[in-house]
Amino acid sequence: MISVSELSVFFGERVLFNKASFFVSDKDRIGLVGKNGAGKSTMLKLIIGEQTASGGAITIPKGKTVGYLPQQMRHNEDVPILEEASKAFDEINKTQDRLDAIGVELGERDDYESEGYSRLIQELNDLNDRLVIMETTNLQEKAERVLKGLGFVQEELYRPMSEFSGGWKMRVELAKILLQSPNILLLDEPTNHLDIESIEWLEGFLKVYHGCIMLISHDRDFLDNITNRTIEISKGRIYDYKFPYSKYLVQRTDELEKQMNAYKNQQKEIEETKVLINKFRAKKNKAAFAQSLIKKLDKMDIIEVDDFDSSKINIKFPPAPHSGKVVVKAEELKKHYGDKHIFSDVNLMITKQEKIALVGKNGVGKTTLLKILTGQEKAEGEFNLGHGVDMGYFAQDEAEKLDDNLTVFETIDDVAVGDIRTQVRNILGSFLFGGDDIDKKVKVLSGGERTRLAICKLLFHPYNLLIMDEPTNHLDLQSKDVLKEALKKFDGTLIIVSHDRNFLHGLAKDIYELRKSGIKHFVGDIYEFLEEKRAASIAEFEQGKAKKKSGPSKSQAKPKKPTADGADKTQKLSYEEKKNRGKTIRKLKNKIQRTEKEIEETEAKLKKMNEEIANLDYADAEAAQAKLEEYDSLKGHAEWLMSEWENAEKELGQVNS
Repeated sequence: MISVSELSVFFGERVLFNKASFFVSDKDRIGLVGKNGAGKSTMLKLIIGEQTASGGAITIPKGKTVGYLPQQMRHNEDVPILEEASKAFDEINKTQDRLDAIGVELGERDDYESEGYSRLIQELNDLNDRLVIMETTNLQEKAERVLKGLGFVQEELYRPMSEFSGGWKMRVELAKILLQSPNILLLDEPTNHLDIESIEWLEGFLKVYHGCIMLISHDRDFLDNITNRTIEISKGRIYDYKFPYSKYLVQRTDELEKQMNAYKNQQKEIEETKVLINKFRAKKNKAAFAQSLIKKLDKMDIIEVDDFDSSKINIKFPPAPHSGKVVVKAEELKKHYGDKHIFSDVNLMITKQEKIALVGKNGVGKTTLLKILTGQEKAEGEFNLGHGVDMGYFAQDEAEKLDDNLTVFETIDDVAVGDIRTQVRNILGSFLFGGDDIDKKVKVLSGGERTRLAICKLLFHPYNLLIMDEPTNHLDLQSKDVLKEALKKFDGTLIIVSHDRNFLHGLAKDIYELRKSGIKHFVGDIYEFLEEKRAASIAEFEQGKAKKKSGPSKSQAKPKKPTADGADKTQKLSYEEKKNRGKTIRKLKNKIQRTEKEIEETEAKLKKMNEEIANLDYADAEAAQAKLEEYDSLKGHAEWLMSEWENAEKELGQVNS
């Protein structure tokens, strides 16, 4: 599908890639990993032709389509969401327009034996074949389904792009690419700006995607759930493993350990051989033996240890000063901007040394609530910080708020007070800003470097309450792990917003889910919380099925009272509106029935596979792995079906209301 051969990229004296080669098949799901600045995004840009290599070649078979989601993009601000997403069907629309034109032309011609007529017939057949491949039915329904899976609600689909934040606009661009259904999908940080529910929906979608996928992500769970292969870029070289990320880490560590042991043993053998050569080369009766040892050394293949970039940041938060037992207390908090309701009935009490995660769908007000807790926003209701609370706040845009005109050293020197000023250079070094890096202007730093610098600022004051809003954005996987361990050891109170499930796992002991109607407290880990949410969705689904089987209640069966003029709401609609409304209702009911049937079939398959997995023979590692991957894929499909059913039920309720 994609052939990368002897690829080299040089920026002056800096080597980004040096004769890198690999091949991507049509069934590959590849996680492209490496430190910030290793060249991951550049590799995707090289594949789609946005950048040119210094040497080597990239080959993609003719006729194969490529979809690419970059980290930054321009948007069409004036077009409604649904209309913009539907531009994914431009090829279908152009094909249908051409078919219409051919139909008109064929109707006007009578030169049936001519070469031109034959060419039109051939083009007609080719275009019809292409439409069959592109699946042209129910295009608007497909667009709505994908947009809703990525977090949009029905009423938002007709609002212009300009009314949405950059993160929501990115979702529209992602929807367009998914709807285009290209043969090759290149995704650069697709989970940025997605909430946990949308990430799980996207996982389900990509698990059953027909084409090959190459993605960059700093979300460990996302990589593990989707990919079957990991390519690491490190110091200009490519390291290719046939495993998802977590298994690749184990394999790589084991490989490096074996390489190092073999290298040490060989070096020991070489030294011992040299000693023997020096000992015997001057003796006549041993000269031949010494020469044979020299030849042996000359023929020896020297073992090389892979030169991985093992540098990592080092974070240790200062000990937290004493505070009162109750750190944060909020009662009946309400927030609105004019007529726009954000949330209400938020009650919250956080005690000393608690570590909590604040989760919820994007747009529900998580960042707004944090700004209320930090005093940047006002709200109705009661809110108080406890005795002796000293708060440190990492905003979602903290990295962007850094002064571009200051150097790295000046940025930290400005916040360092007292004796700790003597440690600025050492602490910056532990954040991988060593040597001349401390004299760089902030404006030339990458996104990951800016985030590291913003986190570094928090270490120069002993806070007992840390409030962090998406602190892992732009951090590579290794830096995320280091930050997580530092926060686990932090002996103060932590309130954190993150959509990274693996990052929250083992860090937050309490989950607070923010909704427009209030806040729900769950005691336990993020995975337990998500499992409970899925169980609740299944219970609602089963309850809905039971209601349908038992039929409508008496109150439901009663006809609606007519209005004063003898006509109900539906009778007031025009004939065309009633026709369209009836068509929509039939489509939704058919979809619900089809989805319910498929859910039942999938649940039966999962039950059967559970029995098979319980009896797996793990001695055959390859067969066991294949069965586990098949189970994960089926489970992801079941979750996606459940999401589809919920959306259809919700939409049917809106149409009937």
